[in-house]
Amino acid sequence: MAKDTHVLDRPPEGASPDWTIPQDWQHYTAEEHATWDTLFARQAKLLPGRASQTYLRGLDALRLSESGIPNFEELSERLMKLTGWQVVAVPGLVPDDVFFDHMANRRFVAGNFIRRPDQLDYLQEPDVFHDVFGHVPMLADPVFADYLVAYGQGGLRAMELGALANLARLYWYTVEFGLIAEPEGLRIYGSGIVSSSAESRFALESDSPNRIGFDLKRVMRTEYRIDDFQQNYFVIPSFDELLRVTVETDFAPLYAEVLALPEIPVAEIVPGDDVITRGTQEYATSKA
Repeated sequence: MAKDTHVLDRPPEGASPDWTIPQDWQHYTAEEHATWDTLFARQAKLLPGRASQTYLRGLDALRLSESGIPNFEELSERLMKLTGWQVVAVPGLVPDDVFFDHMANRRFVAGNFIRRPDQLDYLQEPDVFHDVFGHVPMLADPVFADYLVAYGQGGLRAMELGALANLARLYWYTVEFGLIAEPEGLRIYGSGIVSSSAESRFALESDSPNRIGFDLKRVMRTEYRIDDFQQNYFVIPSFDELLRVTVETDFAPLYAEVLALPEIPVAEIVPGDDVITRGTQEYATSKA
């Protein structure tokens, strides 16, 4: 498989040492702005009643419904007033230490490119729609914004302790593909779901996946898939609880314990799981 254009191993020419680059907002074409508008309109119809109220409030507070790809300077100005975060452009996927350092310092890295019109339904690498529409509304919430700061700080420590793969699973099953139990029912907040038309439906409405109550050690032992819909979704009770568990846990002994235990395969239910819905796994079987 050819290497993705936006997956790099060193800062490209013109990038700062921290990998940031100018967004060059004025260079987006009319077609690129139209692609954003198409994606936004599609998701805006789907998310009420499916997305977390926290996400929807952030979407409104940051005025992301305005036409065209957001200008990062203007977006950062609004975000800074709410939670002290800013959005910085990068040329693609950045090294782990760079990613964590930006996050720990309230800088969210976002790709400045957007998918082609023939890639509306799936893109392997995160583009500006995934990064901004999917992630940034959650950064308008003070609790979730603090969670990501704590995660960035924890990521730098995990690299030293050889547990980065385990911590990455926490990010995957919360920030990217997390569900939350709200008074009205289960809702989506993970960026990989809210930015996907198909998975916005699948995560909540399909009988196929397992939906399991969040447990930190369980999550860090659980494998995941990157090429299709998830077979497990973990459900947090609240963002306050997610932040509390993250900041109050001593991760060093937890890593030692997790690394000594076998990994849990995708889709497996294990003793002690708080099973909210046990999936049929019919979708996964049909795609095997």
